Amino acid sequence: MAAPHTASTTSPRRAGDRSGPTARQWLALGVLILAQLAVWLDNTVLNVALTTLADPDAGVGADPGELQWSISSYTLVFAVLLFTGGVLADRYGHRALLLAGMGVFGAASAWAAYSGSATELIVARGVMGVGSALIMPATLSLIAQVFDERHRATAIAIWSASSGLAIAGGPVLGGVLLDHFWWGSVFLVNVPIVLLCVAGALIWLPGAERFVEHRFDPLGVLLSTAGLFAVVWGVIEGGHRNDWGDPVVWGSIAGGMVLVAVFVAVELRVANPSFDVRLFRDRRFTGASVAVMLVFFGLNGSMYYTSFYLQGVHGQSPLTCGLTLAPVAAGVVLGAPVSARLVKRYGLRPVVTAAMLAAAAGFASYVFLDEHSGLPLFWVFLVVQGLGMGAAVAPTTEAIMAILPPGRTGAGSAVNNSMRQIGGVLGVAVLGSVLTTVYRSEIRPELDALPEGPAATAEESAEATRLVADQLNLPGLAAQADSGYVAAMHVAAVGGAAVSFIGAAVIWYAYRRTRTGRHSARG
Repeated sequence: MAAPHTASTTSPRRAGDRSGPTARQWLALGVLILAQLAVWLDNTVLNVALTTLADPDAGVGADPGELQWSISSYTLVFAVLLFTGGVLADRYGHRALLLAGMGVFGAASAWAAYSGSATELIVARGVMGVGSALIMPATLSLIAQVFDERHRATAIAIWSASSGLAIAGGPVLGGVLLDHFWWGSVFLVNVPIVLLCVAGALIWLPGAERFVEHRFDPLGVLLSTAGLFAVVWGVIEGGHRNDWGDPVVWGSIAGGMVLVAVFVAVELRVANPSFDVRLFRDRRFTGASVAVMLVFFGLNGSMYYTSFYLQGVHGQSPLTCGLTLAPVAAGVVLGAPVSARLVKRYGLRPVVTAAMLAAAAGFASYVFLDEHSGLPLFWVFLVVQGLGMGAAVAPTTEAIMAILPPGRTGAGSAVNNSMRQIGGVLGVAVLGSVLTTVYRSEIRPELDALPEGPAATAEESAEATRLVADQLNLPGLAAQADSGYVAAMHVAAVGGAAVSFIGAAVIWYAYRRTRTGRHSARG
């Protein structure tokens, strides 16, 4: 393997220089944060548009399955191709891949905005996922390149905290746009963001990135892509069908896991692997990666069911729903930078473990909400949840990047981002499946007196039940839909909390003391 080639227009200061980052470094970080915001906004902005998209007049008349796939097609492609994007970035240059990803993302956003059907929207969203998979590994890699080890943790903490802006900004921005424009505006807004990022990248980001000249590993890329696709598709489809025993579902997941196992075996034997899977022998790398995945499991799952809780049970508009969810972002923005300082003083293990437990408490607290709960109580729960998530994600991300060898930051950061996306997919699919199963069991007894056709329709979801109740003038059935949904949300919330608790246990084990009596990492 050839030695890394380094030539950057945004060089870190020398080791003896104790001054802070330069203005150019801060501007470079701003560009990378804006690029990340575009990707994460698209993950969250659609949550408040689901009701509109289901409307045959104001939207595209999407049915519940099409609504789920309008979210999942983006996430599926994004998660599956992230690893490939990281490998390509390491080989061809991080800024080059960032610019290419921005081009694909912007063009696909315009396509999605003017989609004429739910199917076309699903396909356009998938292409947007291709662009995002090229963008995200490059952003984290460029941070590692622009900032030296003295300022890298702070830069990554700020980068991680910015995801909180998207968590809140997506629903709020979507609500504002839907109040004033047609549904396509939630995608068209990406275009000016892309143009700003491209201009900033050309001016402030390093043009000659540090990367390692190594042979391309097509077999490794093919196996990882096919394996991840099969696993993630199976998980999403299992949630959509609400039938994990379906042979198509478990067969896809099992087949994907076999391909991933073959990928690992191949990568252990080739001289220049796409990704050095031996890194997973380091329990710190594995523990931090798993913890990130479990945090986003809870986040995406909770964003999914709370959006329907606020708009369905409480009848909020998309804009009001977005504003109601804003406090979780405040928690993330506050938690990330504070955790960076705490880790320096106390070490990663106690800080991230406590953060994961706080996130678990935030998820579990939803069991205290009902159809009549006031917003102040809900906001308190959101802030606690956000603080825990922000304080957990920033240190674990920095720990992952610190372990990576030179020239593999693209593939390594892709692992970090893949774990986020896979966690998000699992959160929506698994908790969404739990939500649907429990809701149907709650509402089924109330549908016995209805004709067979309306009863079958009403059983699909709380939204469908309310629609049937409105058509048949049955206000009591609408009230039962609300109470049934709340009961289902309580079960899903406990599931999300349990997963975050497992994440805390993983971090506590992975960063336990070594035989020498020292912590395995201080963060």
